[in-house]
Formats: sequence, C-alpha cells, structure tokens
Amino acid sequence: MENRNTMVYSANEKGTEKTIYEILAAIYDALEEKGYNALDQMVGYILSGDPSYITGHNNARNLARRLERDDLVEELLRAYLDK
Repeated sequence: MENRNTMVYSANEKGTEKTIYEILAAIYDALEEKGYNALDQMVGYILSGDPSYITGHNNARNLARRLERDDLVEELLRAYLDK
C-alpha cells in the first residue's frame, strides 16, 4: 500500500533558509549602507509591494521578494504586540 500522507519539506530545518528577522536585518543594513532611510523604504515596499523601494545592494531586493508581504505584516504585528 502506498503512502498517501503529504510530505513536508522545510529548507529551514537544514539551516539553508534565512529567518524573516535575518532577511529584514539584511535589507535594513543594505539600505543604510546606500544612504537611504531604511525604515521609510521598507514601509514603502510593504505598503505598495513595489520592489524598487529596496536597493539591489547586497542582494536586498531579491531577499525582499522571498517574503510574502501578508506573512511579513503578520509577523511584525506579532512581534510588536509580543504575541
């Protein structure tokens, strides 16, 4: 009889994926290095979804594209509310 259970793969278990915190920190650092107001730029990206708010420096724009914006907002609210 074949196994019909759904297999779950998580690259994070192998340590190859960055956490949301690590991605946000890397984006923030890249924006700061390029002289931008990192918080303003990140808010612009989160609200609009337009990746041009994020610099390509240090691969920051590609890192931002890895994040689902609704998951990001949920995680930020959870952290802010300490829930």
